[in-house]
This record gives sequence, C-alpha cells and structure tokens, in this order.
Amino acid sequence: MKKIQDVENLKGKKIILRSTLNVPLKDGKIINDFRLRKAMKTIDYLRKSDAKVILIGHIGRDKSLSLFPVYEYFKNLFPVSFAEEVLGDKTKSKVESMNDGDVILLENLRQNEEETSNDDNFARELASLGDIYVNDDFAVSHGEHASVVGLPKYLPSFTGFLFQEEINELSDALNPQSPSLCILGGAKFKTKEPLIEKFIDIYDNVFVSGALAHDFFKANGFNIGKSLISDTGVDIKELSLNEKIMTPSDVTVENKDGVFIKKPNEVLDGDSIVDAGPETAEYLSKLLNDFKFILWNGPLGEYERGFNKQTETVAKAIAESSAETLMGGGDTIAATENLGLEDKFSFISTGGGAMLKFLLDGTLVGIEALKRE
Repeated sequence: MKKIQDVENLKGKKIILRSTLNVPLKDGKIINDFRLRKAMKTIDYLRKSDAKVILIGHIGRDKSLSLFPVYEYFKNLFPVSFAEEVLGDKTKSKVESMNDGDVILLENLRQNEEETSNDDNFARELASLGDIYVNDDFAVSHGEHASVVGLPKYLPSFTGFLFQEEINELSDALNPQSPSLCILGGAKFKTKEPLIEKFIDIYDNVFVSGALAHDFFKANGFNIGKSLISDTGVDIKELSLNEKIMTPSDVTVENKDGVFIKKPNEVLDGDSIVDAGPETAEYLSKLLNDFKFILWNGPLGEYERGFNKQTETVAKAIAESSAETLMGGGDTIAATENLGLEDKFSFISTGGGAMLKFLLDGTLVGIEALKRE
C-alpha cells in the first residue's frame, strides 16, 4: 500500500479523505472524541500541504444521524465547511469553490444506502469529486462499503497516518514478545472463538471473560442460569481443557434478590452472570507483572449496564504494568477514558471488529482494495 506522505506535491489536489468520524453521541453531543483526535494527524498534514480536503465518514448505526456535531467539533480546531448532503449540486458547487488548504465535511455517508451496499455508481460519482483517495479509517475497513472498497477502483489511493499506525501496531500483536497475555472479553463468541484458537498458539496465556466465559463454564458442566450465551452451537469442550486458557475464578451474578459474588460452580437457575468477581480482578492484576506483552479487547462484564468495577480494576493494573500494552474495542476504550488512563497504554486501536478481523486474518478488505492498483 502506498502512503500519502510519499506523494511529492499535494498542493491544489482534491483529496477525498475517509476519516474515522464515528464517535458516540448523547443528546446530539459528542461524549468521546478519541477517534477525532486520532484523525487529526492526517487532516493537519493535508491542510499544511495546501491540499483541498474532502472529509467523508459515517456516524452511529442510525442512518438518520448527522455528522453536524463532528463539524461543530472540528470548526473549533480549524476552518471547515459542512455539506448537508454527500452527493448533489450543492456539494459539487462547494467542492469547485474550494481554495488550497480548505476542508469540507460531507454529511453521513450511511444516509445513502448505496454506501453500505457498495453501489458502484455511488462510488464512481463520489470519486468524481476528487483527484486522490486516502483511507485513514481503519475501523471500517473490514466492511465492503463503497467508500472503502469502491473508491480505490477510480482514484490513485493511499493510506493515512492513522491507518499506517494501526497496521504496524496490530502486526506486532501477531508476534508478541514472550511471555505474552491476551485478554478477550465481550459477548460475540462467534467472532472471537476462531481468534481464541489462533492465539493459544501465539500467546502464552489467553484470559477469557465477559459472556465469552459463559460458554466455557457451560462446556465444563456448570449451570450458567440466565446468563448470556452464544447460539453458535460451537463445541468448545476441547478448547476449554487447554491449559493456556484462563477463565474467571469468581463471578458477579444478578438475580431477583440483588447482586452477589459467587464461584462459577455456585450459579443457580435464576442467576445471570454480569461481571467477573473481585477475586478474579485481583488475581489478574497481580499476574500482569509476569508478562512483557498484553493484548486486551473487550470488557470483563456488562460494561454498558454499569457492571464496570472489575474491568476498571484490570484497566488500572494494565496501565501500571511495565509490559507493552495494546488494546481496542469500544467499551474497553471507554474504561480507559473514564479513568484518564489513555496515555498509559502503548497503543489504543480505533477498531473493534476491524481490529479482531485483522488479528485473525492479517488483512482486511479495505487493505486489499488499496493493494489492487
């Protein structure tokens, strides 16, 4: 893949920049600007190179959401204009009137169904706005969308600084310094089970928590009550016996009478496991000192419901460790942000699903699209 810094003269060039703009909103306000701060290096580089920057991206899962809050955020950092549509006469007029160094932000790409369906005509029309395409949105590059895999067909294509950093750092996670530990949490066992199988050959230990651990508890014959479990039908009995796999030694359960700490073999029919227990968090925190490389993706419990205590305990311990630390995933990032620990990690990926997909396959469809040229 070619890098944008390898282009000798960007002055006056119209750059379509797929940037990482998907930030969480509450009441129309940005509540975590992590991705926008990570996007700034490439934006600043293009502005200072006197390029005409056409920013594109998406926000949220609701197609009606607008990127206007992102525009309001950026306008406090640099001069930028906002187009209330992606394609159309107004957008074309704004682009045609751009001066060198100008930035224009187009509306949420996913307001157009043609984006997620990877419509070729949509990609072609979008490409007609610019001279060069830059992908700096690693977090969406596992999806076959028009702005990810379609645009590179029609324009000279390059990677931005964040995209390059993601690949370099995550590639290191595929060859970690030993002794190494991978911590996997969350609820999507179907996407993480192949990764667990891969990582028991790469990492010295794999700690499995969150809803992923429920599958292991069940495979070992424990009652998991009403706890969330995957419906993949995957037989993980053999995997659960692997000595490299670690699971919580105690759990936090919720039932009609309240919240309690139990051993995994003490869970009853009416219980729902919602978090790891304090014994697990304390043990894992002490164990971290034994490792030189730690990879972390996914919380230890139902973080969004407020069961965050054990996740935050482990986050603090990882941040204080002397190991090289790499982490990613929305709730995992939220935990570090809430504790003010962001700068204590060696690298934090902007990707959740994209991070896992890259670690599993060593590539993404967005990467392969940039290689085609």
